[in-house]
Amino acid sequence: HPDKNKDPGAEDKFIQISKAYEILSNEEKRANFDRYGDAGESQGFSQQQHRQYHRFHDGFYFDESFFHFPFNSERRDTSDEKYLLHFSHYINEIVPDSFKKPYLIKITSDWCFSCIHIEPVWKEVAQELEVLGAGIGVVHAGYERRLAHHLGAHSTPTLLGLINGKITFFHNAVVRENLRQFVENLLPGNLVEKITDKNYIRFLSDWKKDNKPHVLLFDHMPVVPLLYKLTAFAYRDYLSFGYVYVGLRGTEELSSQYNINVYTPTMMIFKEHIDRPADVVQAREMKKQLIDDFLSQNKFLMVARLTNQRVFQELCPVKKSHRQRKHCVVLLTGEGEKFAEAYEAFLTFAVANTKDTLKFVHIYSDRQPEFADALLMDEEKYRGRSAVVILERRNNAGKIAYKALEEAWQGSKEDNFILLDLLDQLRTDPSLLSSETVVSDLNDELAPMFLIRWFYSTLDYISDCWDSLFHSNWREMMPLLSLLFSALFILFGTVIVQAFSDSSDTRDSPPSGKEETTTKMEKNDASFSKESNSRIPKKGFVEVTELTDINYTSNLVRLRPGHMNVVLILSNSTKTPLLQKFALEVYTFTGSSSLHFSFLSLDKHREWLEYLLEFAQDAAPIPNQYDKHFLERDYTGYVLALNGHKKYFCLFKPHRSGDEGGTLGSCEGYDALQHAEAKGKSSCSPGSRSIKNKLHKLSFWMERLLEGSLQRFYIPSWPALD
Repeated sequence: HPDKNKDPGAEDKFIQISKAYEILSNEEKRANFDRYGDAGESQGFSQQQHRQYHRFHDGFYFDESFFHFPFNSERRDTSDEKYLLHFSHYINEIVPDSFKKPYLIKITSDWCFSCIHIEPVWKEVAQELEVLGAGIGVVHAGYERRLAHHLGAHSTPTLLGLINGKITFFHNAVVRENLRQFVENLLPGNLVEKITDKNYIRFLSDWKKDNKPHVLLFDHMPVVPLLYKLTAFAYRDYLSFGYVYVGLRGTEELSSQYNINVYTPTMMIFKEHIDRPADVVQAREMKKQLIDDFLSQNKFLMVARLTNQRVFQELCPVKKSHRQRKHCVVLLTGEGEKFAEAYEAFLTFAVANTKDTLKFVHIYSDRQPEFADALLMDEEKYRGRSAVVILERRNNAGKIAYKALEEAWQGSKEDNFILLDLLDQLRTDPSLLSSETVVSDLNDELAPMFLIRWFYSTLDYISDCWDSLFHSNWREMMPLLSLLFSALFILFGTVIVQAFSDSSDTRDSPPSGKEETTTKMEKNDASFSKESNSRIPKKGFVEVTELTDINYTSNLVRLRPGHMNVVLILSNSTKTPLLQKFALEVYTFTGSSSLHFSFLSLDKHREWLEYLLEFAQDAAPIPNQYDKHFLERDYTGYVLALNGHKKYFCLFKPHRSGDEGGTLGSCEGYDALQHAEAKGKSSCSPGSRSIKNKLHKLSFWMERLLEGSLQRFYIPSWPALD
């Protein structure tokens, strides 16, 4: 390829290869080549005799040479041939290279009138952008259908941009200004910072945080040149870029500080010292090659910090031969003022002893603990102090040979002499690095947090979807739209069916048999229990309503299937303490929408309660109303779980002192309770225990209720609540 190979004959070879590819990819041309030999010359005579004249009707012939339309590949403009892309070339070279520079790609084809129309503008812009550092590509849709389909081009001509592996389509009029602006818009907006007298010190002082040299371009153009933006994108991993518009007020101090010639573009690189540039270049016309040579020699600080494995590999490469030995002098130090003096002394030493075979770097031991421990062996004399190690990487697996200074680095003259002596010995005796170890890859200290990366990825995805919605080919969007509308139809259809379904049909439908009714009852109860256990409280309080004759029908008689009303029995005198205790015990069960909580006044509805308790079959028969103790019996603290649809209830009786056992379920011990009440020794009296203690262990009873393990007492119908 002429762009990769500087040989004078590379362009001719590339053209020959392209023509050979055209012949082999076209069956007709391949057959002509097999029949006549060279396709180009043979068609000049043999094919010309056969095809030059075409019969029109029965007696009229016309000469094809009269029509000179440059549609076919033989007459295609040779200026595009050096930009031709093939699928493998695009995947293996162009996409990775798009992380260093943006690409402007044209998809064209034969017999394309619009392609001919934009050709002059395309040639001018392609040559201009290529000089500035952008990539140019051409895809012939007739020969590279796979690549054209991969790029999403369904018509010709199509223009698109490629940057960081992401494709963006061009949708404006094909004129020079629009194409230049399109390529410029592909670049990130924060590549170059505008610098003035107010922010230049802050900008140059960020070298320690960014671990990068900082570049300043002084120019008299009010807008940052596209060349400078493309350069900043190519070197964004190594350098930070700022632009100074010297014609702007507020840059006089900056210009005089560094003695800038305002009439000549000037580029300066600042490293550890912001009061003076490390390198300067001036030219009336900044060319890309000049800038690349200048920046490639200043990609790192004088004593760069090892912040990730890539920096380590570039600054300390693996030795390939004896002549290519490169050693790294590493300062293992810490952050803060405590280590500042040692670092400054090491920096001064590095500036005075810079050589091609030596690289001076530093590393924060607390940020790269594995690396520091592998070299210093966690020795006590280095703890909390700086240390210097000379190392050489032996292979890419992490094996290194090294030698550490015997004592901690303090930056004294004696330390400087010792280090200088070791480096002199190392030039003649490579075996001085007697220790060997294997170090793991360095942590990436400057990598953004996961949430930040996720946020930017989400923004890119939303941007792509938005762009695709308005600009993508509708043939590609149809499957997605079909899937989306199908999902919405199913969703809304389900909601509408559920909203208009009559639950009363299910509630009033007669059972087919006693066994079937029992089975369905158990399944509904099990599903009710599972749903209830999987819910958590949704409110910070318990909603308890009074069960009266007004809401009796809605809260019990016509309660929806699968729902239960948990009713607390209380009196006027015990209402406040019992409700407080009741709320505490049942709060953890309020997350279920199938449970409702109420209370019933014993003073108003004693007869209703007595009627229900008569159906508690396991308990001894409750005396009738003519019993002398009828009005003395205390039912406060009783809790009934009422299933209005299936007409049954579960019973909780108050906890009694000395009885830690099962007052949680049915009616065991009911005889003893009734006998005690008959003798006037009711354990429910406030004198024998606190009123709140009556609901002790109610929460355990609620758990058994949800499990479906409590005894149920069925009634033929719910009595009226008068």
